[in-house]
Amino acid sequence: MKKITLLFAVLAISLASGQTMQDSITFDPQKQLNAAQRLLSGNYGKAVTVGAYGELTYNQPEGQNGELDVQRLVVLFGYKFDDKTQFVTELEFEHVEEIFVEQAFVNYAIGSNVSLRGGLMLVPMGIINEFHEPTTFNGVERPAMDNVIVPTTWREIGVGVTGRFNDLSLGYQAYIFNGFKSTSSDGADGLSGYLSGSSGLRGGRQKAIKSTIDSPTLSVKFDYYGIPGLRLGLSAYTGKTQAADDIEELDGANIGTTMFGLDARYAYQRFTARGQFVYASLNDTEAYNLATGKDLGSALQGYYLEGAYNLLSQEKRQRLFAFLRYEQYDTHADTAGGLMRNDAYNRTDITTGLSYHIAPGVVLKGDYQFRDNALSGDQVNDRLNFGVGVWF
Repeated sequence: MKKITLLFAVLAISLASGQTMQDSITFDPQKQLNAAQRLLSGNYGKAVTVGAYGELTYNQPEGQNGELDVQRLVVLFGYKFDDKTQFVTELEFEHVEEIFVEQAFVNYAIGSNVSLRGGLMLVPMGIINEFHEPTTFNGVERPAMDNVIVPTTWREIGVGVTGRFNDLSLGYQAYIFNGFKSTSSDGADGLSGYLSGSSGLRGGRQKAIKSTIDSPTLSVKFDYYGIPGLRLGLSAYTGKTQAADDIEELDGANIGTTMFGLDARYAYQRFTARGQFVYASLNDTEAYNLATGKDLGSALQGYYLEGAYNLLSQEKRQRLFAFLRYEQYDTHADTAGGLMRNDAYNRTDITTGLSYHIAPGVVLKGDYQFRDNALSGDQVNDRLNFGVGVWF
């Protein structure tokens, strides 16, 4: 409780300090673009566009050896066929040994404010899943709830429409995707499961790797930008998970998934803030756990609040943000069928540190994380982090 009180006190002080400054807004969440949006925006004025983002990290858990890692390097390519038709792809190299296609889709502009899209795309849920380039968020590591609940980077194959209603200051996205992969045959008349209490939905991402589908899922998001400096998001996702053809009718092979998300980003002069809440309800988890031996919860829930303040003058090209983030997430927010809740999955992280933008597109980061869970007697190691991020 003392930690929560401290957090809100710091946020209140930061907000009050920010509102007394006479500098202009340096960051506008209403105008922020992610990598794919920048390629599509046409600012480059070329048929072929190339970019990249990447991050090198150092993590030092208390009492353990530190780890250095080129966590990811993503190469971006875009091609403009004509004024209406474009192609965007992102190739990701993770930990210097794994290669993934993160995005690969065609965008066809029906009109100035509406486009059709098809291919491998990001599922629009929350903030980080769409805006995960290292210069767009504070902290060396992404918020933990965006790993196990959302889970970032969440992308699947689908088709849909995106655009905006300018008169309402409202952007929208609506897609049909394949769902999470829940089970496969273990070769011994049983089922292997990909979803669990510890990692939530993360293990079910198919990522366009020979994805299976027996029923489509629906994903929608609305973004409101009618108030200066503020951007509000409402996300929803619903459908069933996917199983291999030979087992999809077995009891426990598939589960129903419904997820809702609320997010907000705000900027005023030197002060910025963001927050996010995500809730996921899962059906038929009792049968799934019996069939696979997993401990998947029937509800997952998480949220975070973050405040940051630029310590440098607005006249400077560089920015130095001091930030504080409070995060709580639980992959056993509820359980079904007599499954006991595991308090180790009820986590709280408090992260504080600095983000030093030495030039547009280059950031140096350092932070310390106070990490804990609700399990009596268990101790999650606190962690010191440093990182370098680039995006161009």
